[in-house]
Amino acid sequence: MGQARASGDPFEALGDANRREILRLLSTGDKPVQEIAAAMPISRPAVSRHLRLLKDAGMVTEQAEGTRRIYHLQEQGMHAVQLYLEGIWGEAAARFRLLAENTDRSGRR
Repeated sequence: MGQARASGDPFEALGDANRREILRLLSTGDKPVQEIAAAMPISRPAVSRHLRLLKDAGMVTEQAEGTRRIYHLQEQGMHAVQLYLEGIWGEAAARFRLLAENTDRSGRR
């Protein structure tokens, strides 16, 4: 299975509640599009459009099994988002720690 280069923005892909739900569904294991669509309150064509956006963003990939397409999380795309968020949170946590260490218990600096 080849690794395609992502052309979309993973954070834009995460901006939609339906796409986040698809990712949550796939976090429990690989699923065919029919199973994903059955669990969603939107039409199958809409699910297919969301999957295409997630695929373009490098967050999911598909594998053909006969006439079915099986979708699964693409670790590389999910890992890139995780690293970004950890970097942002790490900087914020370090600033918070500095503030906490330099603030006395009465709340005065």
